[in-house]
Amino acid sequence: MHEAVTKNTERRIQRTMEALRANNMEAYYVKTAAEVVPFVEQMIPAGATVSNGGSVSLAETGVMDLLASGRYHYLDRSKVSGEALEQLFRDVFSADWYLASTNAVTENGELYNVDGTSNRVAAITFGPKNVLLVVGCNKIVKDIHAAATRVKEIAAPANTDRLGCKTPCAVTGTCADCHSPARICCTTTIHRYQRIAGRIKVLFVGEPLGF
Repeated sequence: MHEAVTKNTERRIQRTMEALRANNMEAYYVKTAAEVVPFVEQMIPAGATVSNGGSVSLAETGVMDLLASGRYHYLDRSKVSGEALEQLFRDVFSADWYLASTNAVTENGELYNVDGTSNRVAAITFGPKNVLLVVGCNKIVKDIHAAATRVKEIAAPANTDRLGCKTPCAVTGTCADCHSPARICCTTTIHRYQRIAGRIKVLFVGEPLGF
């Protein structure tokens, strides 16, 4: 990015971080994706019980590889299926740390997420002692209306294509508010405030990540 764009992006990130802190959430910033893994290593102690939601951002930054490195007690959703996966989703509620991203974050410090199975939004909302969200600068939006639009026009179509879901948005690239069995926009959550101070931690990255 041009230096002027970088400076403007950083100003927007700082405004959003201040809003999140006012909403009882912690906020951090690193300039590049390469800094994310060292940050996570410093933040999460070795041996902690960790898990994650589905996230391209975590994969792009190398966090998924870190979680599977043996440094942590990793509740790995990629290794199980069926009833074992359903049990893992429930076990995650007792984890020390849960890592994911967010579909959008508003400049008012609100987290906006849409989920299919709803295990990700459930864990972000309640359960794990600590939640760490890795968020690229592309996910900052003006308000909740813009967050909803972002999901319908960017995040949902891209994710249905990535996951091979047979939904209208995977074909057209925009939401049709469908009733497909493969629909991934089933549950919407808005975190406007975190009652447990600092439980939710948002790490902003000064580069685009994920969808």
